[in-house]
Amino acid sequence: MGVFVFLPLVLPLTAWPVARLAEQHLHPRTATRMLTAVAAVLALCSTLCLALLVVVGTAQLPGNPLPDAWSDPEVRAAVPYDEVAGRLAIPALLAVLAACGWTLARHRRVRRRAERALALLPARAVAVLPDELPYAYALPGGRRDRVVVSRGMLARLGSRERRALFAHERAHLEGRHHRFLLAVRVAARANPFLRPLSTAVGYTAERWADEEAAARVGSRRAVARAIGKSALVSAGAPAPTLAGFAVTGPVPRRVAALLAPAPVARAWPRVSTATGVAAWGAAVGTAASAVSSANSAVTLYAILHTATSL
Repeated sequence: MGVFVFLPLVLPLTAWPVARLAEQHLHPRTATRMLTAVAAVLALCSTLCLALLVVVGTAQLPGNPLPDAWSDPEVRAAVPYDEVAGRLAIPALLAVLAACGWTLARHRRVRRRAERALALLPARAVAVLPDELPYAYALPGGRRDRVVVSRGMLARLGSRERRALFAHERAHLEGRHHRFLLAVRVAARANPFLRPLSTAVGYTAERWADEEAAARVGSRRAVARAIGKSALVSAGAPAPTLAGFAVTGPVPRRVAALLAPAPVARAWPRVSTATGVAAWGAAVGTAASAVSSANSAVTLYAILHTATSL
């Protein structure tokens, strides 16, 4: 194991540069998918290494259910850092599991509460609520995905702006953006160093829906006006249940991006650019995290398997 077991805990720092650059220079669809994949792998590797350290630390505790041979001096000598790091990893792993479980439970609870609130309405793709407060959000539900909008929001938007509103929310549903958002939120709970990626994906998912809406409406300027107007009328309104139309993400940056030319869709940024260098840095860090966690897992398995056999 050695020092390799600790690398996945800090290697998420290698993804910080690409989080900011991807927001600015990559197509939002590419950025969302890439950042989510990087965050998920890095979070999984860091959690696995915490679990390996927990095994090491638990083996030294009196009364543990593990085989006695795992506490032999020879095994302790072969597995370094067992005295301090192993025991500290126990509460750390419990905190990670509790935080991730709370995030998943909260997501499920909010989703169920929203579904119950709409249960009496007709099973249509659009649910219009008799509420004067302006808000709109996408509510994924498997076979019953819905766009939820209040009458207050519809009354404050023009016909073309309403088209942009519905196109944006449908893009959230069709792209399954809630899955990307949930994945990076859980990853950030597993490793706090991944919070910049979670913030970045929250923005790029909105930009992804903005671009899809602009393509469907046929006017980037119309979508930009709809975003700005929705943000103004939504001031003071309660936050929507899930992915919102204009209240999620920095609105001025989204409007500015829509007033600029459409981003070019690339599978991977060019290496000659700063974004490309940052992307490769994140890729190398992710690969190193995977290799380090795999090496630590195999090494610990070999040591403990040998100790158990003896």
